[in-house]
Amino acid sequence: MQDFIIETISQYGYIGIFLLITIENIFPPIPSEIILLFGGFMTTFSRMNVWGVIISATMGSLLGAIIIYTIGLKLNMARINRLYGSRIGRLLRLKKEDLRKAERWFARHGNMAVFFCRFIPIVRSIISLPAGLSGMKFSEFIVLTFMGTFIWNMVLVYLGRFAGDAWEKIVVYFDLYSLIVLVSLALIALGLGFVYLKKRIFR
Repeated sequence: MQDFIIETISQYGYIGIFLLITIENIFPPIPSEIILLFGGFMTTFSRMNVWGVIISATMGSLLGAIIIYTIGLKLNMARINRLYGSRIGRLLRLKKEDLRKAERWFARHGNMAVFFCRFIPIVRSIISLPAGLSGMKFSEFIVLTFMGTFIWNMVLVYLGRFAGDAWEKIVVYFDLYSLIVLVSLALIALGLGFVYLKKRIFR
């Protein structure tokens, strides 16, 4: 994967960064850290400049986020409600009240979630889906997504530039960060799943 990313950026420059970041937002396993750090490194010896890389990456992030947000809009809460009332929903003991609680939570904290989740691997892509599902205002979604992704992209691009030839060493630390986040999410999911089963099925 890393060799493909490096080859794409080396060959297509800003367009390569834009396309790779767009895809990364739709398919989270693609590491944006490598794209941004290598892009920053390339500004030290090629015609590419820091702001060109940051803007290309940010535009790619916005496009990818909009695609996921649109999918959420198309699904919408009405269809999710129907799932909760379906046979599968009854089998899983899903309750519409839980869905309403989730809606209320996102209505209160959605803006903060959309902004701060842009700094968390995997979650930064997924957060666009509930934003669309909840019917979050598109203008708010775009502004918050732009702010969060712009900061994330700027930090990593400058890190890549300052690190120079050692940019790959920074990737190792971000890999560790991503692993910690992934394990934490898995533990949280297991914990929530256990609580749910205990309350609904084993009761």
